[in-house]
Amino acid sequence: MKFLKLPVLSLLLLFVVNPLIAQTATEYDVKSHYNKMEVDIPMRDGVTLHTTIYSPKDTSQKYPILLQRTPYSSRPYGEDQFRSQIGPNEHLMKQGNIIVYQDVRGRWMSGGKYDNMRAYIPNKKGKQFDEASDTYDTIDWLVKNVKNNNGKVGTWGISYPGFYATYSLLSGHPALKAVSPQASIGDFFFDDFHHNGAYLLSYWRATSVFGYQKESPVDTAWYSFPDLKTEDQYQFFLDAGPLSNLDEYYKEDNEFWQQLKEHPNYDDFWQKRGIVQHMKNIKPAVMIVGGLFDAEDLYGPFAIYKSIEEHSDNYNSIVFGPWSHGDWARNYERQSVGNVYFGDSISAHYQKDYETEFFNHFLKKKTKDLPKLAEAHIYDTGLRTWNDYAEWPPKNTKSKTWYLGGDQKFTQEPTENAEEFISDPKKPVPYNDEIKTVFTPREYMTGDQRFAARRPDVLVFETEVLEEDLKIVGPIEALLKVATTGTAADWVVKLIDVYPHDAENYEETMPHLKMSNYHMMVRSEVMRGRFRNSFEKPEPFTANTKTDVNLKLQGVNHTFKKGHKIQVQIQSTWFPLIDLNPQTYVDNIFKAEADDFKKQTHTVFGDSAIKFSALEE
Repeated sequence: MKFLKLPVLSLLLLFVVNPLIAQTATEYDVKSHYNKMEVDIPMRDGVTLHTTIYSPKDTSQKYPILLQRTPYSSRPYGEDQFRSQIGPNEHLMKQGNIIVYQDVRGRWMSGGKYDNMRAYIPNKKGKQFDEASDTYDTIDWLVKNVKNNNGKVGTWGISYPGFYATYSLLSGHPALKAVSPQASIGDFFFDDFHHNGAYLLSYWRATSVFGYQKESPVDTAWYSFPDLKTEDQYQFFLDAGPLSNLDEYYKEDNEFWQQLKEHPNYDDFWQKRGIVQHMKNIKPAVMIVGGLFDAEDLYGPFAIYKSIEEHSDNYNSIVFGPWSHGDWARNYERQSVGNVYFGDSISAHYQKDYETEFFNHFLKKKTKDLPKLAEAHIYDTGLRTWNDYAEWPPKNTKSKTWYLGGDQKFTQEPTENAEEFISDPKKPVPYNDEIKTVFTPREYMTGDQRFAARRPDVLVFETEVLEEDLKIVGPIEALLKVATTGTAADWVVKLIDVYPHDAENYEETMPHLKMSNYHMMVRSEVMRGRFRNSFEKPEPFTANTKTDVNLKLQGVNHTFKKGHKIQVQIQSTWFPLIDLNPQTYVDNIFKAEADDFKKQTHTVFGDSAIKFSALEE
C-alpha cells in the first residue's frame, strides 16, 4: 500500500496552524536578540521531555515565561538552529519574554509513550502522571533553573497545543498566572473526529498523525499518510465503500484507528478523554480564543469557556473573530474565509490589543486591577464589526422560535405540512462544490450552498426578504420532528445568509461564483440519529414513526441584514465531511457491510423548529 511521507513543515501547515510559521515574515532577527538552549526535563516518573528555551540576550531585567507544549514538534532541533519567529505574536517576541516549546510525552524528541487526549487523573498518587503533572513538573523546573525569569508563567497554543494549554489549568502550579487556550479540543466526540457521534471522514488521513507510536526520540516524522491517488476526494471515499474497507490503509499498529473502530459510542473511553468536565476551581487568568468559522475546533472553545464560567471564580474571557482554524495567528491584511471577505487587519488588532495586553497584564504588570478588556470580544460576521459583551452569550436577548413550514417557508408559525426527500447513500450530498483533496477542510464553513439548495435530497426553508436587520447571538437549537422509512439516519441542519441579487463580488470570490444571491453558510451541524436520546446508548428509529431529533448548533454573532434572507437547509448526507450512514441500524457503523446501506425516504414535519436568541438593542 502506497503512503505519502510528508516533511514535518508540510504536516504542520496541513493539519494545524503553527503561528510561528503562519505569521507574515518580519525583519526581526530572533538569533540576534535571543539565546537558545535545549534541555531534557525530568518528569516525576523519570521520563524526560525535550524542551527548547529562548531567553532574551538583554539580562538587565527579569522576564515571564511563555510555554507551549505541543505534539507537533519543538523544531528546529539544535541550539544553533532558530525559529524565524517565537511566541504567540511578534509583539510579545519583540518586547521580550522567555519563550519555551516542549515536545509532549511520547512525541518527537521526548521520551515515554504517547496517549492521544490522555485522560486526566484527579487525585494522582506517587509517580502517577498525566498532562497536568507533566505541565507542573515542567513549570517547576523552568522557574527554578532558567535565569532571569520573574517567577510568572503563561501558556498558550492553537488546536492540539491549545488542548495542552487547557490542560495546564489543572496543573495547580502557583507560578502559572495566565493561560490562553486557542481553538482547543474539548472532547474528541464533539471536536475534530466526531460531531455528535458522526465520524468526520474528512479527518481520516489525520489518523496517521496520532495513531503510530515511535520507539525512540526522533527529529523526523515516523508516520506516513495514505496516498489517495486522486484529486477527487468525494469519489475516493465513495469508491472505498464502508468504513471497514479503509482497514486496508490502517492496520493494527495504528492505535487511534483501532480506538475509533472499537469505541463508536460515547463510552468511558471517550468520556475520560474530555477536558471540559474538569474545568472547576480554576485559578489562573484565562483568555479563550476561537474562530467563528473554525471547522476543526468550534465546540471546544465555547464549551471550555462555559464550564469555567459556571465552576470557577477566576478572570475568564473569550475572543471569537471571523477566522477559520488559527487565522488569528496570521497577519493577512484582508481577512477572509473562503469566498467571503470580512475586513482588514482583524488578526493584527487581536494580537496587539487583546493577546499581548492579556499576557503583559498578568505576567508583567504589578497590579491587582483587571485588564481593560471586554469579557467577550466577538465579531459580528454580518455587520463586519466587533461587539463587546459583559458575558457570553449576552443577556439582553429575546428567544425566538421559527418553524420549517410549508411551501419551503421559514416562518414564525408551525404548520401541519410534511416535506419528504429520498436519501441515497450511493449519491450523497457533497459538503462543497469543489473537486479537490484536502487534509482537513476549512473554507466550506462560509461556502456557497446554492449547489445543495438545488438538489432534490436537500430541503430548503427560507424567509421573505428581510425588511430590517435581525441579529442572532449565541447557540442555536434545532428541534426537529422527523420520520424515516429506515431504522437509522443522520440529520444535518445548516443556517444560511442569502445575499441580495445586487451583492458585489469580493476579491476572494472564486471566478466561477458570484456574490449575487450567494448562500453563505453561517452555521451547520450534524446529529447522528442513533444518539438522539443518548450518546452512550444508541438506538434505532422505528420506521415511519414521527420522532424528535434535537441538536445544538454552536454559537453565532451574526446580523442578517435588511435586504438579505434567512435560509435553513435540512439533509441527511454531507459527504465526505462525515461518513455515510447505512440508514439501516447496525451496532457499529465502522463494521457495517455494503448490503447494510439502503436508500430511504425521510420526512421533516412542519412543527420542526429552529430556536435562537435575537439581540435587543
